[in-house]
Amino acid sequence: MYYDCIVVGSGNAGSCAALSAKENGCQKVLLVDKCSPDWVGGNGYFTAGAFRIVHNGLEDLLPIVQNVTPEQAKHIDLDPYSREDFIEDIMRLSGRRSDPTLAASLVDNSRDTVDWLAGHQVPFILSFHRQAYEVGGRRKFWGGLVLSVEDGGKGLIAAEHKALKEAGVEIWFDCPVVKLLVQDNTVTGVVVHKDGSELSIESGGVILAAGGFEANSKLRVAHLGMGWEKAKVRGTPFNTGDCFAIAKDVGAKLVGDWASCHSTTWDFNAPEIGARNLTNQFTKSGYPLGIMLNANGKRFVDEGEDYRNYTYARFGKAILLQSGGFAFQVWDAKMLGILRKEEYGDGVVEKIFADTIEALAHKLGEIGLTDQAQFAKTIQTYNAAVAQHKMENPDWNWDPAVKDGLSTQSSHLSLSPPKSHWAESIDKPPFMAVKVCCGITFTFGGLAIDPASAAVLSESGPIPGLFCAGEMVGGLFHNNYPGGSGLSAGAVFGRKAGASVSQGKAMTA
Repeated sequence: MYYDCIVVGSGNAGSCAALSAKENGCQKVLLVDKCSPDWVGGNGYFTAGAFRIVHNGLEDLLPIVQNVTPEQAKHIDLDPYSREDFIEDIMRLSGRRSDPTLAASLVDNSRDTVDWLAGHQVPFILSFHRQAYEVGGRRKFWGGLVLSVEDGGKGLIAAEHKALKEAGVEIWFDCPVVKLLVQDNTVTGVVVHKDGSELSIESGGVILAAGGFEANSKLRVAHLGMGWEKAKVRGTPFNTGDCFAIAKDVGAKLVGDWASCHSTTWDFNAPEIGARNLTNQFTKSGYPLGIMLNANGKRFVDEGEDYRNYTYARFGKAILLQSGGFAFQVWDAKMLGILRKEEYGDGVVEKIFADTIEALAHKLGEIGLTDQAQFAKTIQTYNAAVAQHKMENPDWNWDPAVKDGLSTQSSHLSLSPPKSHWAESIDKPPFMAVKVCCGITFTFGGLAIDPASAAVLSESGPIPGLFCAGEMVGGLFHNNYPGGSGLSAGAVFGRKAGASVSQGKAMTA
């Protein structure tokens, strides 16, 4: 049994790899996944469908988005996002530890890859609902991230798999890979479990796009540390890291930050694994508009340190490290209308209301708050710090679409941790709180790849016949990442991997 290309994983990266292999000349392309058809799409299905790319502003993006009329375009503020901006965001958030060549390859191919996906009928939209605020009658985008897909990850995976079907890519579900076939130091295929027995399949190239180890509690504890067994899995339960061991068996080099991951503020009442109906709606990203307090009634992060899409991927860990592994997000009436309905709407999350801070603390005491007096004192002190800062800066205005500088720091009173931007008093009833925990998205450690070809590297160089894309790539993200970079990276390196297999096949033909 022979296929020109075999792709492992049915998510965004695997789909892009299979589609690229097919359109670049591979006649027989097989995509395998250990999940059932009901779980198609890997972690990509559970995302908001956001893509971070280089662009030159609104006019540059209008040809590829489907949700902007000419009249709407007149009222949109959307700054360009340059190559330098994107690279700097990756490098600064990683503490300068990201592989600069790998980062440059992602950035330099980001726009062209989105154009390619749009050509395959992926329905891109401007992300009004997640990345823009209405200020003064204008929709102002912030944080560099402006593109998403209609219906989020669900829409992305549906569009990609429609393209795979039209291209004639064969897909086998319930089909885990257990081994790579090797001959003369070249990967020549895979061994899979199918229909109760092992089956060897030869191939001109194998592309690993099987996700990280975030759904494997034992590996989480081994690499991320004690306590991570308590994290909720935001996405698929099938990303258990199996293919890392399989790749290591043939000499693949493990690189990157194996001790950290993408983890965000997640609904405490969410299921232990991703739910395919609400998917990303369990995210609770409204903390820049309010504050977060732990079970002891104390703040523990700078909620306004940066735009939300630059902090959310590490604040899950901050919550996990708190007593009990949970926290409370708190707002007053001034902010309730601004919170995203997808995340905070009726029927989406349990919301606790009260007309006084003391009454709110009492209600939260029934679900885990251990120090109600400290909770009230923290908010009182926070309000005093906000008022003092405003007194010293009377001309500054609150604006959620820019780093407005409204903080808790002044010459007479400064908090630790501070709230560096968007600090507004919490004093107008009703008050609302939501209980949150840590939701792990994906792990950052992975396989070393060649940035140009996506070939998997050993200590001595590329492993012929073996390629990698998606969460399995190591060295790109460390400790944190700019929101929307994951799907872009999966698509960029998936596309590269598929093209590389096709080129290798042509060279040996």
